[in-house]
Amino acid sequence: MNLSHEWNRDFLLQSPLFAPLHPVIARLNIDRFPTLDELNALLTVQPIAVQNGSKLRFVAQGVGRLTFEAQYEPRCYLTGEVQTRQDNWHDLLNALVWLTYPKAKVAINTRHYHALTNRAAAAGGSSERGAVRDTNTLLDESGVIVAYADEELADLLRSFQWRELFWQQRERVKNSMGFYLFGHGLYEKALQPYIGMTGQGLLLAVEQDFFSWPVPRQHAHLDTLLADYLADPENCRTTRELSPVPLLGVPGWAADNALESYYDNSDYFRPGRLR
Repeated sequence: MNLSHEWNRDFLLQSPLFAPLHPVIARLNIDRFPTLDELNALLTVQPIAVQNGSKLRFVAQGVGRLTFEAQYEPRCYLTGEVQTRQDNWHDLLNALVWLTYPKAKVAINTRHYHALTNRAAAAGGSSERGAVRDTNTLLDESGVIVAYADEELADLLRSFQWRELFWQQRERVKNSMGFYLFGHGLYEKALQPYIGMTGQGLLLAVEQDFFSWPVPRQHAHLDTLLADYLADPENCRTTRELSPVPLLGVPGWAADNALESYYDNSDYFRPGRLR
């Protein structure tokens, strides 16, 4: 059991960091931590299939020394079974991301499985983590989808120009750039947001009209865009493809960032590796 934070559905629904998960969270029980049965009930309304066509199901985690086929990524890829610990925030949030961005999660699982099997074959049976798995794991745990319709704003983010991006161009950011948490490890941190909380942004270009769409349509479009991006084996091969995002600098994501002085904190809003 890992309930270091009490179940509080209202808090989750009020937090802007959890906005992508709000439609799913709203369907959960208000009084208690969700069970595996309740998560699987959501899949009867919204079926998800993994790469080989198997239906996704949330199942209890295996115990003891597991064979390759019984480990998390292979088991998910081969059977559609997502091992999920009961009363565990990390695993619950992983399940909620599956329900929100299913195509992208299938794409990540597929890449993990192929990287594992290809590496094992090349190394005579070893399945140690390589650069591709490192990058996809970082995206899966700490990723932020950054949708943008303004290339200048994207360049400011890539070059760590935080004050200009989040303060001087604040209205342009609100109108032409969106931040959508994807990594379930990052969502776990968002249960208690703190200065220093940073996501790994994957920038995806969208049309300006995207920002006027209904929220479900936005999420479905981002899910498809990310899945298509990950389907190209030339993408997400190095962690350098991901751009750090100091999340509490996003306009409206922290009460204090309504003041320009908030962005004086160079320990948080760092000049970065590109300077």
